[in-house]
Amino acid sequence: MNKEKLKIGLLIEDYNLPRWTYEMIEEIKHSDYSEISLVIKKQSTTTKKKSLIKRIYSKRRNILFYLYCKLENKLFKPVPNAFEQKNLSDLINCPEITVSTEETKFNDKILSKDINIIKTYDVDVLIRFGFRILIGEILNCSKFGIWSCHYGDNKLIRGDSAGAWELLNQWNASGITLQILTEDLGGGQTISKSFFCTNNNSINWNKNNFYWKARSLIPRKLEELYRLGEKDFFSNLSKYNKDPFLYYNRIYSTPKNLELLKAVFKIFRNYLRRKVFKIFCFEQWILLYDLTNSEKISKPLYRFKRIIPPKDRFWADPFVVNKNNKYYIFVEELVYKEKKGKISVIEMDNNGKYGDSKVVLERDYHLSYPFIFQENGQTYMIPETIQKHRIELYKCIDFPMRWELEEILIDKIEAADTTLFKYNDKYWLFTSLKPNIGTSVNDEVYLFYSDNLLKGNWKPHPQNPIISDVRCSRPAGNIFTIGNQIFRPAQNCSKHYGYGMQIREIIKLNEYEYEEKQIQSIYPNWENDLLGTHTLNLCGKLTIIDALIKRKRFI
Repeated sequence: MNKEKLKIGLLIEDYNLPRWTYEMIEEIKHSDYSEISLVIKKQSTTTKKKSLIKRIYSKRRNILFYLYCKLENKLFKPVPNAFEQKNLSDLINCPEITVSTEETKFNDKILSKDINIIKTYDVDVLIRFGFRILIGEILNCSKFGIWSCHYGDNKLIRGDSAGAWELLNQWNASGITLQILTEDLGGGQTISKSFFCTNNNSINWNKNNFYWKARSLIPRKLEELYRLGEKDFFSNLSKYNKDPFLYYNRIYSTPKNLELLKAVFKIFRNYLRRKVFKIFCFEQWILLYDLTNSEKISKPLYRFKRIIPPKDRFWADPFVVNKNNKYYIFVEELVYKEKKGKISVIEMDNNGKYGDSKVVLERDYHLSYPFIFQENGQTYMIPETIQKHRIELYKCIDFPMRWELEEILIDKIEAADTTLFKYNDKYWLFTSLKPNIGTSVNDEVYLFYSDNLLKGNWKPHPQNPIISDVRCSRPAGNIFTIGNQIFRPAQNCSKHYGYGMQIREIIKLNEYEYEEKQIQSIYPNWENDLLGTHTLNLCGKLTIIDALIKRKRFI
């Protein structure tokens, strides 16, 4: 027996909606789990337009911010543009109710006569795409409440101009929160959160990132509600919201003139610093290793020795095989003038003496992250092949130099840094994907599983994406075990790509559940020339990482 789809109602002010909203509604409409059954449109009101002088006077304390935004609209046009207008009337065909509201300075309260009509439609979820702060009985007009996206991490920022303040304050990450609305404006039940890297050049671009991230949140959670059912879904939400929380920041409002001037000065100063840096210096990925008599991971990074490539290239993403009493370090090697990565190997003996890099795998598309593993006596590699739109598996024919394509694990997928882990007789494939256009491959990690490596039907995990946070999503090396504990290294790409790492402990891993928790953050703080580190691997007595350093061009 097929389950009845969720009935969705839309709260809008106009049928002309931004592209991100239109695409979200389009996905909901054509899904197997929900249908659009009602549109609630706010009755338009005509207000006397103020004169230009009065409008300027009313915004005098924030006039520079409005002018700055207008300048950005000219200089920083987002691509793809989440704000592009599309007409919803071409997409949906369902009943519409035009409602009247009692309006205060910030709030909208729908009148009782309209509330009674709305209740007759027995909607499961109302989604807010318009109106101001909603109060009153409308909050109880749908079975599972009104769902609304808050543009910002509600633990850090509440109020106005989210998307702008993250840039003006130079925060590394920006957040987005999906909530069920209540009369307590800051106390709504949080359904989901996601974090992405703050764009440090433009408010416009950063807000564009906000909305493209929002485009995925509601459909995912509607599908989860449909799949789990009311009891399990809200039981999970109760656990997600169980921790006490006190909001400690101010209520943010539109930036005042002096606030904007100070912030723009800092942004411009940082921009000039980056330009000057590029004239005299360049960034290069190098390798660092520790080879001792201890196989423990607890090692101070300042003791690691460096392997520095020539200035015309970088080495990154190190993976290691211990064979023939040697360590074979496989890396992404990218010669700058070629603008395309290939896989190379560096041989190291037990005393830490190493030779030159040798190319072992090269294609007409970019290769990186040479994930190496052994299975049934064979050595395999899953390099990143995101430009080819598939996940490829290579088999070693003559170690370490000859590799042949063995299998395409998943086709028609833009996947980054695929990492395989065998656990409980299943193969678990962790990989970073873009959920939709306008988003980054750094923000979310997805999980697939199969009973068979070579001929497996890779099934997506029902909790996908298992993590949606730029600070701890993208894989950063082999998943490893210590005793009964399982640890997953993850990249922290909040400040910039490859900024740092997190060690995450996997708590639950099965076909229905996934859970992990943070154990340690690793930042590039142990030397002055370090800018980032984003891969960690262990093999025998060798621990190896990569690091992004700044090097002088003319010395």
